[in-house]
Amino acid sequence: MQCPICNGKQTGKVGSDQYYCWSCYVEFSTRGDGEVYEICEDGNLMSINADEV
Repeated sequence: MQCPICNGKQTGKVGSDQYYCWSCYVEFSTRGDGEVYEICEDGNLMSINADEV
C-alpha cells in the first residue's frame, strides 16, 4: 500500500481499510474517496485535504 501524500511504501494497517504512513505520519483510508487524517496530540483524527499537504 502506498501513501497518497508522499507515495511512500512504509505503511502499516491500523484498521479495516485504514493505514498509517511512517514517512509523513498520516492515517488514510482506502474506502470511498480516500480520506487522509492528521493525528492530533490527544490521539484524535483530523481530516485533511490531500491537496493541502
